[in-house]
Amino acid sequence: MSLFAGRLAAFPRTVSSAAAATLIGATFLAAPAGAQTAPAKPPAAAAATSTKAETLDQRITALHTALKITPDQESKWTPVATAMRDNSAAMEKLVASKKALTPESMSAVDDLTTYQEFAQTHVDGLKNLTSAFKSLYNSMPADQKKNADQVFQKFGTPATPTHG
Repeated sequence: MSLFAGRLAAFPRTVSSAAAATLIGATFLAAPAGAQTAPAKPPAAAAATSTKAETLDQRITALHTALKITPDQESKWTPVATAMRDNSAAMEKLVASKKALTPESMSAVDDLTTYQEFAQTHVDGLKNLTSAFKSLYNSMPADQKKNADQVFQKFGTPATPTHG
């Protein structure tokens, strides 16, 4: 089985909710069993790319609440939520375009190129989200920034690690 096909097979069939629950679905960036694994992600990144069964809107709402976004900050929060939705849509579009690929139809180069496309979509999404979040974060008072720092250290961290 190709690296990509293994990642695609591991991707939940509920693509819309799983991809939507992520900023951009890092399921494709996780190494398959037996492969060398990447360093552990910071908790916020893990939460942002989690595949747990939670809708995008639930994740956005939970983050909004945890960050204690005030009515005055809504105009800065909206681009963050929009970036999360745009990232999810980009990943869903890429997943849909790759679903028809079978391991038998892919060369090693095709597999690597596909992996690169997912990684690039992930990086582009993180750039968009970081830019939007930076504006919100910079507008926060010190105590709210401290809270945001703590939220991003803990947000979405599972009680026990799961692999699968």
